[in-house]
Amino acid sequence: MTASFAQFELHPSLRRAVAEDGYTTPTPIQVQAIPHILAGSDLLGCAQTGTGKTAAFALPILHRLDQARRAAVPRAPRVLVVCPTRELAAQIGDSFHTYGRHLRFRHGVVFGGVSQVPQVRALTRGVHVLVATPGRLLDLMNQRHIRLDGLDTFVVDEADRMLDLGFLPDLKRIVARLPDRRQSLFFSATMPDRIVELARQLLRNPVRVSVQPVATNVELIEQRVLFVDQTNKRALLADLLQSSEASRVLVFTRTKRRADLVARDLSRSGIRAEAIHGNKSQNVRQRLLQGFRTGAMRVLVATDLASRGIDVDGITHVINYDLPHEPESYIHRIGRTGRAGATGTAWSFCGADERGCLLTIERLIRRQLSVHADHPFHSAPAPSGGPRRSKVRRAPSRAVGTERTRKGRADRSAAPNAPR
Repeated sequence: MTASFAQFELHPSLRRAVAEDGYTTPTPIQVQAIPHILAGSDLLGCAQTGTGKTAAFALPILHRLDQARRAAVPRAPRVLVVCPTRELAAQIGDSFHTYGRHLRFRHGVVFGGVSQVPQVRALTRGVHVLVATPGRLLDLMNQRHIRLDGLDTFVVDEADRMLDLGFLPDLKRIVARLPDRRQSLFFSATMPDRIVELARQLLRNPVRVSVQPVATNVELIEQRVLFVDQTNKRALLADLLQSSEASRVLVFTRTKRRADLVARDLSRSGIRAEAIHGNKSQNVRQRLLQGFRTGAMRVLVATDLASRGIDVDGITHVINYDLPHEPESYIHRIGRTGRAGATGTAWSFCGADERGCLLTIERLIRRQLSVHADHPFHSAPAPSGGPRRSKVRRAPSRAVGTERTRKGRADRSAAPNAPR
């Protein structure tokens, strides 16, 4: 039997908002998580971005808020969602606004890099739901603009990324100030030992849900490796981007400086591109993401730090200009395409000094990437890499690939109409 949102007995206003956005079928993480969150259980969820995770906790939280409706208390939110990046915080805030637009509730988002004045003003008026990054949250708590004694629900999203970015001490300080009686929800794309230990400290008898382990979603994405000398990477990128099939492209580099240089060179060659990374102000980053979403900008060049904050529909291609040192970062990068069950295309440039990175990635995903050699800058792989399967296309050298997501909201068509 096909699942539907009617089975959850959510507030009619929430079902109305979901239907208005064109969603009809919940994703697996939503099917598994929503009933337990509605019941008030603590929950440990293992799910990647793009699986519908945000709606999996936002919808039941909004339902429970409305069921126990009361006025917002100044500086004392009832729900706190903590996440690692500004972009993700803004997107989660947008999701609460979208799903709860027919309910009477207030929400706020606080993060660093911008003035705290409007954030403090919203907190003083009172919010039911607060979405925050750890640093700005602690700053405002220490200034007594936020108190957590009235908290009903605490959510940690992308916990593994929190640890990657060094937020574990901040997160522990936040947890130490939570009330004993609360519901706690903990989401992570991976479950290393430190995450499991943190979850054990935070959660009480949690329900465990898991959807698509991180190393298996890549099977939905057409992946190719292109061997190329470092000196020819820029020319190869410009050549591949001549294809009209590459309509919304996310390019990953290893450093912020490299991202700036790649974006500059593409713009000079007539390809509209911008770089997004931690050195950009929050306002600039939000403007760039909006331009990428609307199609005003065709190519966005990003670093790994920015990767999980990029939640954009219809990315047709991910291009790894530089291979990451950490193989798990490869999974997170290419996960920007092929969302929620959709197919996508990921192309990885590999220089002679990156062959070791390629081997560790292939061990993680348990497959050897096919080689796309039909381009004008192909360089032979190192003999130590062993024999490789070469995928030579009979199309012109500028063809980027044939399998891709549809333009627009591709993830909805593939994961039958489920909210994120």
